[in-house]
This record gives sequence, structure tokens and C-alpha cells, in this order.
Amino acid sequence: MHPFHFFNHKTNSRDRTIRDTKVLHTHFVKTNAVQFDIFAANSLVDAYCKSGHVLYAIKLFDQIPQRNTVTWNVMISGYNRNSLFSDAWRTFCGMHSSLGIELDEFTYGSALSACSALQSPLCGKQVYSLALKNGFFSNGYVRSRIIELFAKSSCLEDALRVFYDVSCENVACWNAIISGAVKNKENWVALDLFREMRLGLLTPNSYTLSSVLTSCAALEELDLGKGVHGWVIKRCAGEDVFVGTAIVSLYAKCGFMDEAMKEFSRMPVRNVVSWTGMISGFVQQGDSISALQFFEEMRKMREEINNYTVTSVLTACAGPAMVKEAIQIHCWILKTGLYSDAVVKASLIKMYSKIGEFGLSEVVFKETEDLNQLGIWGVMMSAFAQNESSGKAIDMFQRMLYEGLKPDEFCSSCIISIVDSLNFGRQIHCYTVKDGLVLYVSVGSALCTMYSKFGSLVESYEVFQHIVEKDNVSWTSMISGFAENGHANQAFQLFREMLFEKNEPDEMTLAALLTTCSVIQSLNTGKEVHGYTLRRGIDKKILVCGAHVNMYSKCGALDMAKKVFDMMPVKDQVSYSSLVSGYAQNGCIEEALLLFHQAQMTDLEIDSFILSSVLGAVSLLNRLRIGTQLHAHILKMGLESDVSVGSSLIMLYSKCGSIEDCHKAFNGIKEHDLISWTSMITSYAQHGKGTEALSVYEVMRKSGIKPDSVTFVGVLCACSHSGLVEEGYYHLNSMVKHYRIEPGYRHYACMVDLLGRSGRLKEAESFITNMPIKPDSLLWETLLAACKMHGDIELGRLAAKKVMELEPCDTGAYISLSNICADVGQWEDVLKIRREMIGTGTKKDPGWSSWKMEACTTHYPETGSSDEAVSPRIKDPSMESLLSQSQRVGDNSGLMTLCELLLGLQSKSRVIFEGAAQTAEDIPVERDWPMT
Repeated sequence: MHPFHFFNHKTNSRDRTIRDTKVLHTHFVKTNAVQFDIFAANSLVDAYCKSGHVLYAIKLFDQIPQRNTVTWNVMISGYNRNSLFSDAWRTFCGMHSSLGIELDEFTYGSALSACSALQSPLCGKQVYSLALKNGFFSNGYVRSRIIELFAKSSCLEDALRVFYDVSCENVACWNAIISGAVKNKENWVALDLFREMRLGLLTPNSYTLSSVLTSCAALEELDLGKGVHGWVIKRCAGEDVFVGTAIVSLYAKCGFMDEAMKEFSRMPVRNVVSWTGMISGFVQQGDSISALQFFEEMRKMREEINNYTVTSVLTACAGPAMVKEAIQIHCWILKTGLYSDAVVKASLIKMYSKIGEFGLSEVVFKETEDLNQLGIWGVMMSAFAQNESSGKAIDMFQRMLYEGLKPDEFCSSCIISIVDSLNFGRQIHCYTVKDGLVLYVSVGSALCTMYSKFGSLVESYEVFQHIVEKDNVSWTSMISGFAENGHANQAFQLFREMLFEKNEPDEMTLAALLTTCSVIQSLNTGKEVHGYTLRRGIDKKILVCGAHVNMYSKCGALDMAKKVFDMMPVKDQVSYSSLVSGYAQNGCIEEALLLFHQAQMTDLEIDSFILSSVLGAVSLLNRLRIGTQLHAHILKMGLESDVSVGSSLIMLYSKCGSIEDCHKAFNGIKEHDLISWTSMITSYAQHGKGTEALSVYEVMRKSGIKPDSVTFVGVLCACSHSGLVEEGYYHLNSMVKHYRIEPGYRHYACMVDLLGRSGRLKEAESFITNMPIKPDSLLWETLLAACKMHGDIELGRLAAKKVMELEPCDTGAYISLSNICADVGQWEDVLKIRREMIGTGTKKDPGWSSWKMEACTTHYPETGSSDEAVSPRIKDPSMESLLSQSQRVGDNSGLMTLCELLLGLQSKSRVIFEGAAQTAEDIPVERDWPMT
């Protein structure tokens, strides 16, 4: 058979083995065909390359006396086929320098493919320049290769420039530029190019359609994707496995798993990508059970399983309730030999850290043989960070440097996010500058966040300005930094700059901006941002919805908060806790408790934020019984050690007067923070246990926690309640001397109260006069109260005068001064003060109550009287205050509380309320709140 017929026969070319090629080679050597038949020689070189025996191809290539263009092309493409791209480039250079050899479109195309694989756009530009010089500027094959090269090198602008240089009707060029845009995450550009392609009356092929559908999936543009899907059905292109897989991925990523399942079942041929797409879709929707069932079906059908499939399955197992399944998958990975894959090991580390099996994450890392994989180090450091083991993460970073490994941008970003010292953060910053890592946007964003966390906004903004290509993460980091440090105007200005530079903010950016509105309680600005999210069509995103609820709640617009909450497609913990907290802070306690009960009925996972919010509501209600039930529920959930929940329990028990339970709640916290320490100090102080409060403060200080201004309010209050004057002076001076905290009005008021309680009224007056800040009415009112306690009329007059100057309509000052004069019998002064009140137009609201008490047929053994109607007067001022407040707001809880208190006063009292008479036995006991 002639060589031409042998090498062009389809069956032979498909089934040919290396043995057949060697037999043919021997035959051609015997007949000298290699020396004289160039076609036979080229075909043998191509056969050796296709079978993977490049060394035989090289030896044969070197023996060919008269090589032609095809010979060189076959060798270059053979190198590319076997991933020997450097050899392919070197061969191209040798071909270019050879005399009498003409380079054709296949030569340039193969050379550009090698440059693309080597990620060398500079060499690619040289090849393309040579192609243009030799008249191949309009050749579709060459242009598609250079477009692919630029796209893979993240030079999409250069790729677009090449594409638009010459009007093109070559589908390969359109496919290359659309695919390049998708790979560079410029999905809208890809869709615009597809629209241009359709306007040019070009027919897309399966490669085009799969790229366009991938863009629609990435953008979650289901409507556009359905349009493309309809076009696929019309053209009968759905049988292509790549198109079918892209359609499945579209519906899966958009959350329509039923549609994805239908399309998957219709596919005539499925590959590992389509199976993995379905599994990833279930994982994305939080349906781990379906994902694992799909994986089991995939195994039964003996489908190909790659590392991407395994990582999706491991993500499905990354939940506290999936420990058993996680270990089973780990065993299967060991059995199949995928354990050596770096991507799989990184996923295992992530999975174990998320399910709380942190020790197993360390075991997987220690069993890694190739520790030159930087991804493994980065994932392990991230796991340490997530488990609040920042010390171990920092040690690992230092170990990397000691072993000669250079941390990449992921490792650097991870370590920057957990630094607990500004000086150490600056050292890491210097390292990133030295190694050029600071140019990566992820590192720059992490540095912005780090400096903002420590309050160094100047340094944060400097880093932000030096980021060359800012993405949404960097903008969001800087906006959040301004907002969290009280610079709301700068945050809004930065957002305007972001829009001016034509950057479209994502849901993270808008959530940060809405948080800024909630901090400064700017309802109008928050509504403007809400309108912007409506126009952008992202108002239904869970993160944005939660931020809207939080903003409206903090601004007091509870109706709007509830309306947004009701419209949320999926309600999460953040939205529930925000609305509960909003109800509580605005006095809507019953609504807060009902919403918490609703969260339980919907099987939502109750987290520490929701519990902290509802505990705050109960503490305002001052109902210990409901608080005790919540505490029992917290113990059942195992969240009593959470610092936010523990701090809320302390405040609850403190307001209910149970200081022992405060102490128990405090001891139950695993790791105390500043808020929990301050809560305990304040609780002791408010209950007159100044010595205990100061002891807790000393323990806090020795543990390394630095107090803030709120902590010192509690400390000074403790000194005041215990009469510790010298200690009070010491702690007031310590604020500035040791912690550089400038005292405020509340701190000075505590000192005045301390001096007043101790009877050192003149010293208190001198203290107010010599303060570094101008005294307000609170300080003089505090002194006035002390003067009433000790009967100092003259100083009381001075204090009252100061209060009246600062607050002319303050009724309390007139009443306090009047009471001081009345206590010493100076009734003329009392009448004079009353006349002054009338002259200034100040009126005292009279005390009133709708309650009447009647004694019904009660026998008193002491007096022997019976059936005598009496009207006892309620003398406890706190009861009167409770009754007055309850009557004004229409709340029956105050009335019911008084009923419970009265049960201990008279066993058979009859209470007249709203015209209905009940005996004490008929009064309903406070109902328990339903708990699950």
C-alpha cells in the first residue's frame, strides 16, 4: 500500500498503535522512503507525536534531509500536543531562521498557541507582527490565535483591538473573543459581542453558545439565558454535550434546580462537567443531601470523577451535621488515590475547619508531601483564622518564610486580615511592598481594612489610592472603614467617586453604604440607596435586604423595615436580629418577642445575634421569668459560652436585680471581651457592690483588655456607690494618663455624685468649677440632688440657679429646691419658688392614676373590725411611676406587675380596672412565652 493511502485511511489513523508506526518506519527505512518521500517522513513524525513518543519524532525529524514547511509545522504542533511549549517556540525560531522555508498560517497559529500556553504576550506580539508583515493580517486562523493569547494573558483590551482591526466574518474569531471575555469575567462584554455577531447574520456554533450561556450563568441573568436556550432549541443544537452542560449550569446557578434537573435528564450524552454542575447547584442552594445522592448516582454509573467534582462534594459536607458523611468521603478519597491532589487536600482542610474538626484539618496538612503548594498553606492559615487561632496562623506565615517559600497574595491577604497589632501589620505591609504583592488588589483591600480596624484612616486611604485597578472589594473596604470610624460624609463621597469612575457597586458595597446610613440614622439617604438598589434590580438580594431592614430599624422606620422584611424571598438571621433589635430599641417589646417566636417556628437556625437582640428586648421589659426561659433555651442550644449572648444575659439579670445570676452568666462565657467585662462591672456598680466591681476591673486590666470610656463610667459609678473617693480620683486620672481617654460629662457626673454622696459638697462645687470642659445641667442637677440629701440650702440654691440658667424649663430643679426648703420648714421660700415657676410658665405634671383599691370584707384580728371599706394609698414611688407610664402608653404589663406585687399585701384585695372588678385569686398569672 502506498504511504499516502495508509496515512489517510480513517480507520488506520484512528486505530494505529506505536507498534504499527514502528513497523511502517522499518519498512520505509528499508525502501529509503524516509530519504526520498517527504510525505512519508512527515506522516511518520506526525504519528510519533500523536502517540506521545516525541523522542522518536525528534530523531526522525533530525534525519530528514530536505525539510519543508509541513515538516516544521508537524513538529511544532507535535510539541504543543505533548505540552512541550518551550520546545515548540524554539523550533519555530529555528524554522524562521532557516533559509528557503516559508511560514504559513498553520506555522503562525501553532507558534501563537505555544506563546499562549507559555503566557508570553510579548513573544506573541512578535509572531503576530511577523504574520502581519507577511500578509496574514486578515487570516482568521492567525487572528483567532492571537486573540486567544491576549485573552489568556488578561489583556482583553489588546484582544478587542486585534478583533476590531479588520471586519471579520470568521466564526472562530468571534468564538475566541467571546470566550476570552468570559474567561476575563467580562460577561456583559461577551453578551454585547454575541449581539453584534447575531446582527452580522453570522450563525453561532456550539462553542459560541456554550460561552454565551456561561456568561448568563455567571451574571445570573436567567431571562437572557432562557432566550439563548430558546435559540438553541430552535437550531436543534441542544444535543451538543457542551451546550447541554452550559444550560444545566445556567439553571443550577440561578437556583432553578428543577429546570436544571429536567435539562440534565434530556441530555443524550453527559460528561463530568455536567454532573459536577448539578452537584454544585445543589450545594449552592444548601441542599447537601441531594448533592450527595447525585454523587452516589454518579459513582454507581461509573462516570468520570475529577478533583472539581470532589471539591463540590466536600463543600456539601462542610456543615456541623455532616461529620459522618465528611469522614466517609475522606475515606473514599484515600481509596481512589485523589488524596494526593493539592486542590482536594485544600478542600478537605476547608471542610474540616467549617464543621469544627480543626484537628483533622491539621492532620491533612501534615500529611501533605509537597508543601511547595502555596494554596495548601493559604487554606491552612485561613482555617486558623476562622477558628480564632491567629497565633498559629502567624507562626505558619513565619514558618513559610523560614523554609524559603514566598507567600502569595492569598497568604498575605489572609495574614493581614487577622493581625492584632498595628506594628505587626505595618511589618507585613513592608513585606508586601518589598515583594511586589501590594500591587494585587486583594492585598491592597486587606491592608485598607486592617488600617481602618486600628483607626488609622490616613494610612488606609493612602493604601487605597495606590491600588492601580480598584475592584468592588477595595471600594467596599474603604467605604466601610470610613463608616465604622464615624466619617459618614467621606464614605458617601467615596461612593460618589466610585459611580463617577463607572464602577457598578455590588451588593457588598451597597450593604456597607446602608450600614453607614444606619450608623448616622440618615433615613433620607438610606431611602435614596434603597431606590438605587431597586433600579439596579438587586433589592431582592439577601445581603441587601438585610441591610435595608437594619437601616430602617436603626432609623426608627419600623413600618418600612417590616415591609422590606415581609418582601424578602429568603429571611436570614441578620434580617431577623435587625428587626428584633429595632422593635426592642423602639419600645415594641411584644412585637420583638413575637418575631423571635416566628423565627423559631420557621426552623431558622437561631444564632447569637438573634438571641442577643431578643435578650435586649426582654431586659427592657424587665420580665425575669421570660428571661429565665430564654436562658434555658440558650443552654439547650449550647450558646451560653458565646460572648455576645453572655453579655446580654448579664444585662438582663442586672436590670432584673439578680446579681448572682449575672455572675453565673459571666462565668459561663468562654472568652471574655471588653463588652462582657464592662457589663459585669456596671452590674456590680448599679447594685452597690463597688468593691466587687473594682475587683473585676483589675482582673480585666491584668488580662490585657484595655478599658474604654464606657468601662470607666462603670468604674466611677462603682466608686460612687461605695463612697471610694480616693479611688475615684485615681481612676479619673488614669483615664488620661494610662489610656489617653478624655473624660466626658458622664465621668464628671459620676465624680460629682461620689463627692456629693460622701458629703463633700464644697469640694464637688469646686470640682465642677475647675473642670476642663464647660459643665452642663446634668452636673449641677447631680449636685442639687446631693444638696437635698444633706440639706445644704445655700449650695442647693446655687446649683438650682445654674440648672435654671442652662435649662429654663427644667421642672425638676424647681421641685428639688422647693423640697429642700420644705424639709427645713422654709415655707415662704417654697411659695416663692412656686410663684417663680408660674412666672416662667413651667408646670409640674400632676401625678395621677386610674386605680382605686377597695378592701372587701376583710377581717383584721388586731382591731376586730370587719366589713370596713378602706382605700389604702400606694406609697412606693416606683409603683406610681410604673402605673403612670403604663396608663399613658396603654400597656397592661405595668398593671399586671402591680397586681402580682399586691398579692403579698392583701390576700383578698379587689382591683377596679377599666370598670371590671376582680378578686386577687382571679388575676391571671403571667403567661409563659412559648419556646420550642
